[in-house]
Amino acid sequence: MPPQLTRAWARVAELSRHHAVTAWALARRYPVRAALVLPGVVVAYVLVLLVFLPSISDLRKVRSEVPSSVVAADGAVLAEFKRVNRQWVPLAKVAPSVVQALIATEDHRFYSHHGIDFKRTAAAVFHTLRGDLQGGSTITQQLARNLYPEEIGRSLSINRKVKEALTALRIEALYSKDEILEIYLNTVPFLYNAFGIEMAARTYFDKSASQLNVLESATLIGMLKGTSYYNPVQNPQRARARRNVVLAQMVKHNTLEAARATALAKQPLKLDFERQDTLLGPAPHVAQWVRKWLIDWADSRNLNIYSDGLVVRTTLHAKTQKAANQAMARQLGVLQPQADRQRKRGQEKVPLQAGFMALDPRNGHVVAWVGSRDFATEQFDHVGQARRQAGSTFKPFVYGAAFEMGRSPSDELMDQALAISIPGGGVWSPSDGTPPSGLPMTLHDGLAFSKNTITAQLMMQVGPQRVAQLARAMGVRESTLDEVPALALGTSSVTLREMVTAYGAIANGGRYMAPVLVLQVEDRQGHVLQRFAEPVPEQAMSQPQALQLVNVMRGVVDEGTGTAIRSRYGIQADVAGKTGTTQDNTDGWFILMHPQLVAGAWVGFNDSSITMGDGWGPGARSALPMVGEVFQQSLRNRWIDPQAAFDIARSRPQPAQPQLPEPLRDLSDFIGRLFKAQ
Repeated sequence: MPPQLTRAWARVAELSRHHAVTAWALARRYPVRAALVLPGVVVAYVLVLLVFLPSISDLRKVRSEVPSSVVAADGAVLAEFKRVNRQWVPLAKVAPSVVQALIATEDHRFYSHHGIDFKRTAAAVFHTLRGDLQGGSTITQQLARNLYPEEIGRSLSINRKVKEALTALRIEALYSKDEILEIYLNTVPFLYNAFGIEMAARTYFDKSASQLNVLESATLIGMLKGTSYYNPVQNPQRARARRNVVLAQMVKHNTLEAARATALAKQPLKLDFERQDTLLGPAPHVAQWVRKWLIDWADSRNLNIYSDGLVVRTTLHAKTQKAANQAMARQLGVLQPQADRQRKRGQEKVPLQAGFMALDPRNGHVVAWVGSRDFATEQFDHVGQARRQAGSTFKPFVYGAAFEMGRSPSDELMDQALAISIPGGGVWSPSDGTPPSGLPMTLHDGLAFSKNTITAQLMMQVGPQRVAQLARAMGVRESTLDEVPALALGTSSVTLREMVTAYGAIANGGRYMAPVLVLQVEDRQGHVLQRFAEPVPEQAMSQPQALQLVNVMRGVVDEGTGTAIRSRYGIQADVAGKTGTTQDNTDGWFILMHPQLVAGAWVGFNDSSITMGDGWGPGARSALPMVGEVFQQSLRNRWIDPQAAFDIARSRPQPAQPQLPEPLRDLSDFIGRLFKAQ
């Protein structure tokens, strides 16, 4: 209930109590006048209550409640947004013993009253006045209280009982008796995040509601008096005693033979308990993002994401998403043992984390998004939330800015030791893992082999401001870029989403496309409620220079730091990319581009003070295998066209790669993984 209505209701209740006291005083002084006025007071009181109770339209929604769903581009359901962990089952698919136990125990005159059992209510009042507190609520009244706990409340007051009774009368006027039973059994809570009889049957007995026997039915119905007190998992003796009370009630009301009840009462509970966790789906981080966005979207249109059956159609490709999930699980399964062996004695095991994202550069459609290795234990999103130093994956922006200024990939710089004076004071001395050769090196090779000495010199010629400006234009638009010389080596922290988006702009001829995840929202009948416009491309970099950058980045996978894409994964399509590794192997990156797909991965620990090993931490060994596997599947299954090519001729011929027949290639890959895992 909105705060304004809550305050209004409190005021009404206060005035009601005040007028009740006044009416009682007047009745004692003027009994005849009170007798004439009292009916009007009662009618006015009821009318006021009705304003704040659930309306007929609210009650109609209960049975027609349909969760909203998130759907992939190929129609696969990625997630459902349910109010609670419930699976609705029709009454015909509930074991008859459940209904018999419920009516016998909770409301044996259920089929003969109209929502209020006056005999039971009178008896409850009589016993309560004698000090024996008893409830007189019918199944329909209990349903009203379960459905609308805020509107009706749970306080022991006449006001609450009147609201409960009025709502019950409305329910009885709207639904048949069997429909009321169905709604009740599907909405009643049973602990452990189990709502409704179907989830309760699965949680406590590992079977469906239609398969429950008499003992199991009596156990579950017995819990309704107090789910915590009669919890069969933690309080088995109480639960068993309560179960036997239910059996006795079934005998009393002729739904169970006495001899059979006696035999059943001697048996143990025989639980088969297992929590029923909410299914996360293949893209849980995407589902969480969509849920938060959809709540705001639906609220602005007076819609409910948990009941109105909205369908959110996304750009995700279910098969690519599955391949990405498998690739991450497989790669981290290989790397985690190496990380565990690396830890010092006495240190706890720290899980490696990763992020993966893929999009179509032609339109910005996100086709895969894996935010962490296991959403159940790590909800933090390493695609859109985590900001890490990009390392050498940032270098293409330096070369791109240089090409925009007229530099050529064939231009040369000396591969030599550096001591660069930084404006404002200080000396910057970037170096590589191997000693400088002292020879001239082309810009093409400087990027292909990820040479820090070449990139640093180029950065000083181009200027940090130009590089940062290009990176922002291409897609790094949310993170702060420090405009200092070291930016050339990726010292500023960015998100994987920004980097994959920016590489998408490179692959798209320099045209930036904002990443797209949601295409349209439909109602439950399939009518489009809103279709979202495709993003307008922005020319962030001139097309000839963007293609020139692509051509240089082909060298990374043809002859540079990313050759495993061709040698290990057998990918012969026209691809270009870049590896990235930050200082002391803190972060491993790899991003690969194809005219129809751009995919990137990051690997590291949440705690950036923990580093990865020299043998497995660099991006070419930690992140590249995930991207390589997804590209391999995408090309092999023709999710993307193996013949598609960038619109620029190669400046160097593609090196021939020895190719085994596909079965032998798969075997070779398996053996390689096996040895790597040792």
